[in-house]
Amino acid sequence: MSLTSLNNGPSLVDFSSVLPPELWVLVLSYLSKEDRYVVRASSRRLRTLSDHPSLWRDSTVVLSDLRRYTFGFWSTLESRRLTRVAVRHLRRQEWRRLLRFLPSLTAVVFLDGCRQYQEKYLDNLWRFESLRELGVRNAAWSEPLISLTLAERLAEQLTHLSVCNVQIPSEEDFIRTVSGFSNLRFLLFHPKESECRCGTRVRPVPMPVFHGLLLGLKKLRHLSWGTMSELRKPLPDDYFSPADPEHPGSFQYGGPELTSLELVDYMESALSKDALKNLTSLRSLKIHYKHIRKDEECCLGYWLTSLPNLESLSIHGGNSLSNYAAKIPPSVTRLTLRMILTLKDLHLISTKLPQLKELDIWQNRSSGSVCRRIPKLFPELRTLRIRFFRREPEKDLLNLVRLRHLQRLELLVEHFFIIRDYLNGHQWPSPAVQELIDQLYSLSHNRIYTVTSMRQRNPRWDCDCIWEGD
Repeated sequence: MSLTSLNNGPSLVDFSSVLPPELWVLVLSYLSKEDRYVVRASSRRLRTLSDHPSLWRDSTVVLSDLRRYTFGFWSTLESRRLTRVAVRHLRRQEWRRLLRFLPSLTAVVFLDGCRQYQEKYLDNLWRFESLRELGVRNAAWSEPLISLTLAERLAEQLTHLSVCNVQIPSEEDFIRTVSGFSNLRFLLFHPKESECRCGTRVRPVPMPVFHGLLLGLKKLRHLSWGTMSELRKPLPDDYFSPADPEHPGSFQYGGPELTSLELVDYMESALSKDALKNLTSLRSLKIHYKHIRKDEECCLGYWLTSLPNLESLSIHGGNSLSNYAAKIPPSVTRLTLRMILTLKDLHLISTKLPQLKELDIWQNRSSGSVCRRIPKLFPELRTLRIRFFRREPEKDLLNLVRLRHLQRLELLVEHFFIIRDYLNGHQWPSPAVQELIDQLYSLSHNRIYTVTSMRQRNPRWDCDCIWEGD
């Protein structure tokens, strides 16, 4: 029965009182948010069941202009026990309203500020006693983003801080402030590149300031770092390796045991081949290259040889894969490659990663028929994601049934491809592609679940500068 027909008949409304509430909640957990809203409109009982907190545990609600929301709206959020919000350009008095209706917030993300803000704008955040996560996106501050008073109150509270495309008076002062958040486990810092009065770009955070950050954040596990600018000379070899102050002269690493590192807008000339040699605890490495010069040496191969515990590797742009494919550690089980690939490249990877479980690649003219070759190259795949550019999947898609362990297949197209075809009256997936998907589902005995839509953005984690989804 179609969910859109629920309002046209009494069958589901009458039946809703027969099953126990816990079974209804279980059924509703399998529905998308859109379908859940349709069910919610069917009856008062289903509205209550659809608002069960377990169904909204990981949800983030986006709010703006709080004056337009009714008491019923706030009551619904309260019944769902929502604790995560993303807000757009709230007035200072609206922060107090947010505190009144949602005092138990654990995460607040400030989105798309349209004017310059002052130091006191976020001061009410300390009143949210359960606040653990703070994010700021696409805004400008004429004064420090986090005041000293607010920093003192949040010093032991915050575990996640995300700042992307934000213009602030001094990156150095901001990093010194963040260095005092002793319980921080997640830090994303992608500052906005802007022209200084002298006409030069903002320089990187000096090594002493950056080392102070790493030494102060002993519990930090994930670091996403924007390099910000072109460099006249490479950063020091030990930029990511502060010495342990408790053992002076011993050259022991004193920073946090990072498990995840992401370098954004990275240039090959920024770091040396020994830059990551002390980060042996890394399990995930992502590099988003800004651009590459032909005369620059590829350091990635040297980095990979010093990361024996690496499980996830994601490379966007940069040098040819042949420069470092042989150095990828066999411990890697998740691989994302955003570059032009050839079949020779895929063969290189397969010899190093015979146990690969997740693969995310582009389908382009240079890579030939990847669907025909992948089952032989990567027989252990559980998840496969392919992004198409110039052509749709063809009949060789059915070869993927030979992947005995494949459970999730994502067939995606880039935005310009969707827009072009939409203007020409086409849809994604096209009827021909949908027929292939249905055949693959049948041939795999309903084992391979296929996704054709982009993942929706999570405003808490996903920032504009590296987002690839909807």
